[in-house]
Amino acid sequence: MNAADFPSKPRIAIVGTGALGCYYGARLAKAGEDVHFLARSGRAALVARGLRVRTPTERIHVRRIPVYASAAEIGPCDLVVVALKATTNDALRSVLPPLLGENTVVLTLQNGLGVEEPLAEAAGAGRVVGAICFIASVRTAPGVIHCTFPGLMEIGEFGRPAQARTRRIAALFQKAGVSAAVHDNLEARRWHKLVWNVPFNGLAIAAGGISTDVIMADEGLRTLARRLMEEIVEAAAKFGHAIPRSFIDLQFERTAKIGGYRPSSLIDFEAGRDVEVEEIWGEPVRRARKIGAAVPRLEMLYALIKRLLGNRDAKRRRR
Repeated sequence: MNAADFPSKPRIAIVGTGALGCYYGARLAKAGEDVHFLARSGRAALVARGLRVRTPTERIHVRRIPVYASAAEIGPCDLVVVALKATTNDALRSVLPPLLGENTVVLTLQNGLGVEEPLAEAAGAGRVVGAICFIASVRTAPGVIHCTFPGLMEIGEFGRPAQARTRRIAALFQKAGVSAAVHDNLEARRWHKLVWNVPFNGLAIAAGGISTDVIMADEGLRTLARRLMEEIVEAAAKFGHAIPRSFIDLQFERTAKIGGYRPSSLIDFEAGRDVEVEEIWGEPVRRARKIGAAVPRLEMLYALIKRLLGNRDAKRRRR
């Protein structure tokens, strides 16, 4: 695959119509891009009402969008944006092939560590690009997105430095109003994202279903969040990924601005859906253990969340 073959006007498939798929898909469609949506549910509402996105400064309404029930209906695209939870990656083995052409790029927006590898197995490592999305958004109804913090997107290649296509993809999102930056070390950026995801997604569940403002207001939970962040920073350093301590302070500053945000993992937990436990907590624990990095608080949080999920699912089976 020639990395320079990414077209200036790509045909784009958005796989998944949750908060991220709808948010970024709406922005791309509003900017005039050729966007096609693969929806597992809520298709009728998307066809009838399109996409609505509300941010602190904008109202976006894309009235007509092409929505499909299967990847075969969409056909080959130049860019496939994977906006599904990482817990569904096994299904991508059958979803992705109909969307792949000779030079198709697969861009994953998924959280956590180890999310590119399943896509590489399904589509080929040379196609895979990852994006880390620092954003606070929720889907309140099919095609209806409330975004309290648009944030930024960081894009990098899987297993290699940025290419010409990486910069073209970033430019595509920039044109659509997304703050997008290109990085040469995708894995390092994933460790950066874990600095927020590990404590705030995790404590929101483990502390009894609370929003980020409650964590911020509780001295004990806030201190625990900082200690968890420090463990991630120290583990990342063992892999050669230097994260400055000022980045921890930045996470608290940003979190204070988003108010009573309910992280996506908490929403999934309360809705009875799968939670990205392994990608956000399990894989960092396993990688830290391999290199002898001490992460006792992360290990405890990982165990607690697994237990809570097990109890939740056991109760559902007994009903």
